[in-house]
Amino acid sequence: MEMLSLEQDLKNNSYPGRGIVIGRSADGKSAVAAYFIMGRSENSRNRVFVEDGDGIRTQAFDPSKMKDPSLIIYAPVRVLGNKTIVTNGDQTDTIYEGMDKQLTFEQCLRTREFEPDAPNYTPRISGIMHVEGGSYSYALSILKSNNGDPAQCNRFTFAYSDCVPGEGHFIHTYMHDGDPLPSFEGEPKLVAIPDDMDAFTDMLWNSLNEDNKVSLFVRYINIEDGTFQTRIVNKNK
Repeated sequence: MEMLSLEQDLKNNSYPGRGIVIGRSADGKSAVAAYFIMGRSENSRNRVFVEDGDGIRTQAFDPSKMKDPSLIIYAPVRVLGNKTIVTNGDQTDTIYEGMDKQLTFEQCLRTREFEPDAPNYTPRISGIMHVEGGSYSYALSILKSNNGDPAQCNRFTFAYSDCVPGEGHFIHTYMHDGDPLPSFEGEPKLVAIPDDMDAFTDMLWNSLNEDNKVSLFVRYINIEDGTFQTRIVNKNK
């Protein structure tokens, strides 16, 4: 698979929707995750990321303008022991609670499907990172309608072990802007993951469409000891 320029991929797409990037820094020392949200409606744009324990949650920037909190207010990131969960919806909680009962990532997600927001039927995208004793593996998942037909849910899981330094994978909800919005197709995209967390954060934020971007989360986890650093960028301030 050819490695894409994540910067160019984002700059050339006005509306990838919500996106997850997971990989390993070029020096091999950090497990890296990024999650961004975008919005076209006032309700979607009226959000910020806030820290919540070791994870984050979305909340209304202006509570008086919040119309329908379902599908847009949730915890995108939660930490369960040595596992970090990153998703675009309340399936974060489904994965957290299921894995706490010894279910696998895939088993947890079998109880869920794409979002009920006809006619888009937004895919549920999820990631899991497992950092333990100096080893690191991750997986990405997408649950989507069958080419826009909600009668069938198509489920795909992509697992990556022995992660290569400097490489990561990017999955997002929509191929591009449209009406209805077309669901992501294919394997997660191979992208480069740098060592410099701040430069990576800046590149991601500056590459997202200015009108549609809402919030960005970036985390670098030390693979040896599990300590982490987090960056959050919100358009609403």
